[in-house]
Amino acid sequence: MLETVSKGFRAAKNRLLGKAELTPELIDESLRDIRVALLEADVAFDVVKKFVARVREQAAGAEVKTSITGKSGKKLKVSPGDHFVKICHDELEALMGPVDTSFKLKGKGQVSGIMMVGLQGSGKTTTTGKIAFKLKKEGRSVMLVAADIYRPAAVDQLKVLGEKLGVPVFHEAGLQPPELARLAYEKARAEKIDTVIIDTAGRLAIDDALMAELESIKSIVKPDNIILVTDAMIGQDAVKTAAEFNRRLEIDGFILTKLDGDARGGAALSIKEVTGKPIKYLGMGEGLDKLEEFRPAGLASRILGFGDVVGLMKDFEGVVDQDKAEEDAKKLLSGRFNMKDFMEQIRTVRKMGPLKDLLEKMPFLGEMSEQLNPNEGELDKIDSMYNSMTEQERKAPHLIAKGRVERIAKGSGRKPQEVSELMQKFSGMQQMMGAIGQDPGLLGKLPFFKQLGQMNQMKNMDLGSLFGKDPMMAQALGMGGQGGMPMQLPPGLPPGYTPPMSKAQLAQARMQGYSLGPQKSGQTDAERKALKERRKREKENKKKNRRR
Repeated sequence: MLETVSKGFRAAKNRLLGKAELTPELIDESLRDIRVALLEADVAFDVVKKFVARVREQAAGAEVKTSITGKSGKKLKVSPGDHFVKICHDELEALMGPVDTSFKLKGKGQVSGIMMVGLQGSGKTTTTGKIAFKLKKEGRSVMLVAADIYRPAAVDQLKVLGEKLGVPVFHEAGLQPPELARLAYEKARAEKIDTVIIDTAGRLAIDDALMAELESIKSIVKPDNIILVTDAMIGQDAVKTAAEFNRRLEIDGFILTKLDGDARGGAALSIKEVTGKPIKYLGMGEGLDKLEEFRPAGLASRILGFGDVVGLMKDFEGVVDQDKAEEDAKKLLSGRFNMKDFMEQIRTVRKMGPLKDLLEKMPFLGEMSEQLNPNEGELDKIDSMYNSMTEQERKAPHLIAKGRVERIAKGSGRKPQEVSELMQKFSGMQQMMGAIGQDPGLLGKLPFFKQLGQMNQMKNMDLGSLFGKDPMMAQALGMGGQGGMPMQLPPGLPPGYTPPMSKAQLAQARMQGYSLGPQKSGQTDAERKALKERRKREKENKKKNRRR
C-alpha cells in the first residue's frame, strides 16, 4: 500500500543519513525525491506543491538542536535528518486529518439514515454490508435498502449480504429509488429499526441523470450521512469525482476502497485537501469485517517506514484476547519460544489479513516488506512441515537433525533443503527477538499497553527515543545512530553472526547503509578531533624531515 510514496520518503531519509547540517541544498534534494514520488503516486499537483512548500518552509526555518531533553529527563541526541522526518510526518498527518470516523446517528427509537453514493465498480454494495456489520456489532438495528435498480444482480448481491449479516433488505420491484427510500424509512419506523443504509446506483462516469436521482433521494428522506465510496485505484480521477459529488450533494465523508491493491494510492493524500471532507474508513479486503478506521497518524507512519503499532494492535484485538496477546508477546520478546508457539503466531497472523499489509504496520519490518516479499503460499508450506513434526520436535526444535529433517520433508511433501531453511530462519528469529527483548523500547509495549499512542510520543522529542537503545530499530528508521554513525546489529549475538538472508538481500542491505561488521570503538567528538590533529602534526613533521 502506498509503496510509491514510501519509496520517495525512504530515498529522502537515506539522503540525510550521517549529515551534520540541514543545508538548503540538502533540503531541496530531499524534497525533489518526495515531489517525484508524490506525483508518481497520482497525488494532485496542487496538493504536492502545497505540501512541499510547507515542508521546505518549516525545514529551512527550523532550529536544529543536537541534544534535547526527552520525557524521561534524559539527554537525547538527534540529527538534522530526524527533524526533517518529523516535519514530514506532521505535515502528512495534517494533510490527511483530522480524524473523524463517526456517523451522525440519532438515539434509539428514531431512524438514522446513511446514503451510500459513488461510481459503479467502486465497491459501494460491499462497503454497505461492512458498515451494516459494524453498526450491528455496536448494538444498532439495521435495514439495508436495495436502491440500485439498474445494475444486473445488484439487488440480489445486497440480499445475499443481508442474509449473511442477519439484517432485513428492503426492495420492491417496479419502484424508483426515491420512492424505495421513502417506503424503507416508513417500514423502519413501523418495525422500530433505528438505522437505514441506502445502497444507491452508480454509473461508469458522473452524469446528470445519476446526480438528479441522488439529489431527489436526499430531498425526500434527508439522510443524516451521505458517504462517498471511491476507488483509490483510479488515481486523480477519484479526487475529481469526490469534488463533483461534494458540490452536488454536500457529502459528509469518504470511504476509500482497494487502497491495499494499489502501490500508488495518491487519492488518500489528495481527497481531504481538495474537498475539505474527512476520509472515515478504508476498505481493506472483501470480508465484511475488513473496514479499517482511517487514522492519518497511522498512515503517515507507514509511509515513513515507522509501521503502525496502533493499527496493528486493533488487528490483534480482533483475533486474540488481551491476556493471550500479552502472554504470547512476552514469550516472543524473550526469544524462548518454540516451534509450537511460532506456528500459533503464524495462524493468528493469517486471521488478521494479508501478510504484506501486516508487515507494513510493523516497525523495522515495514520498510523491508518489499525485500521480504511475503508470499502467502509459503505459509502453507510451513504449515505442512509443522504438521509432519512430532509433538516433541515442535516443543524442542533443536532436536531436528538430518534424519528427522528427511522424515519431516517426506511426510510433508517438501524437500529436505526446505525443512533445513525453515529451521535456520526459525533459529535466526529466536536470536533476533531475544536481542530486541533485552532492551525492547517501543516493541516491548506492543500487547499490553493499551494507552500506547505511537506517533504522539514523537512530539517534541527525537524519533530514536521511541525505540530505547535498540540499534536494530534505529537502523530501520534510517537514523544511523548517534552522530550519524552507521548502526550495528544488536548486542548479545555470537561474533560474526549474520542475519539469515540471500546474497542479493545482503548486498541490498549493505547498499542501504546496514552495517553487518563489528562496530568500531566509540569515540567522543573531542577524541576524534585530537586524533585528527595528531595525525596532521605527524604528517607535517614527516614533510619537514624530508626537506632536511
